[in-house]
Amino acid sequence: MAPVKWLLSRLTSAFALAFLVGCRVTVPQGSLDPDFYRISHSSRPDSLQQKVYVLDTGDSLQLLNPLNDQRRFVQRSTFQPWTFQRAEIDVDVFTLPFKIRPAQAALPAQLNSNFNAALYLGRRIDLYNYRWKTISPTYAVRQLQSRGFGYGLFAGIGAVAINDFVTRIPLTIEYEGVVLNAGVAAIYDARIFNIGLAVGLDHLLDKNRQHWIYQHRPWFGVLFGLNLN
Repeated sequence: MAPVKWLLSRLTSAFALAFLVGCRVTVPQGSLDPDFYRISHSSRPDSLQQKVYVLDTGDSLQLLNPLNDQRRFVQRSTFQPWTFQRAEIDVDVFTLPFKIRPAQAALPAQLNSNFNAALYLGRRIDLYNYRWKTISPTYAVRQLQSRGFGYGLFAGIGAVAINDFVTRIPLTIEYEGVVLNAGVAAIYDARIFNIGLAVGLDHLLDKNRQHWIYQHRPWFGVLFGLNLN
């Protein structure tokens, strides 16, 4: 009888564990803000690229189609692999810690770290999806993951070193010139801060602009900034 009791004990434990896993408690951490989203990835082909208003109720999502006023409840097992997309206008203030200027004539490529600040205006695309992190057989945490990308235009002000090396005529002084800069940028949202790559042009404001070898010449740089909206 001992082997039978041992087998019954093991089967009872297995069924109990399966029951507990089936009754797993899920605690939400983060949820989608009530808003319009586009479904960019879904297990249901008929839902792809639909623009719906999403209400996150914790255990399920309520999707409202504004075109026909249709409401649909999507359970956790269904929306887990889904990806929701939201696009909006993005306004940021950025600093450019350095610029890389290509070689000009006999002067090699330059890495400039003068002060530069710019206002950025562009289109931002955020992607959201859920994942479940298992803590124990009976406890799981639902987490909302997000990532953002953007592209747009920027314009700002900065400083450049003006001396004999970067002008086509001899100068009797060296000074920090004021420039206006403008260009295009691609942005990635790194949560704590935004980082991006930029391509731009500088316009020197003083009388030496016609002799400055970098006037209206393209440069490449990195942007760091804080999202204002």
